[in-house]
Amino acid sequence: MSQIRIIGLLIADRIKEAGSTQSVLARHSRIIRSRLGFHELNEDICSRNGIIILNLTGTVEEQDAIMSDLKAIGGLEVREMSFDLDKISVSNCG
Repeated sequence: MSQIRIIGLLIADRIKEAGSTQSVLARHSRIIRSRLGFHELNEDICSRNGIIILNLTGTVEEQDAIMSDLKAIGGLEVREMSFDLDKISVSNCG
């Protein structure tokens, strides 16, 4: 089965959870196609919480492994979306 999986992470405390989160992401970097991270930042404040969005590749088993590792970190809320590419009909665009 071909699948695209998008993972959303809400990090409650970026300072506290950054090390363990980065360690998991580095360990599974081979299956991370793209990564987007952001947090509130202005002249007066740099928010302690943040959001990371991951676009995963690899096998379902590899994707499940990173999900399991991320869910084991306290202070993270993990959400996912997946798209089954086998169900999508693709036509030529030209």
